[in-house]
Amino acid sequence: MISEQRATDEEKGSSSGRPVSHDAGLYKERNTVERLIDRLKAWRGIATRYDKNPDSYFAGLHLRASMIWIKELTRITH
Repeated sequence: MISEQRATDEEKGSSSGRPVSHDAGLYKERNTVERLIDRLKAWRGIATRYDKNPDSYFAGLHLRASMIWIKELTRITH
């Protein structure tokens, strides 16, 4: 079994299929976006998609994003 893994690694070359470098800035941006999506989904109406009409669902996204934005603004000013 170990020899199969070594053979697979050799086929992939010296990097063994792993990324060569880590872009810290890109990771930070991706993490920010993922956290925002999690905060949006924490609101039950968005997570479960109760709104069948796309316009009302989109309005719910706007409402929740506004709530998050206002909360962040009040947190920063205090």
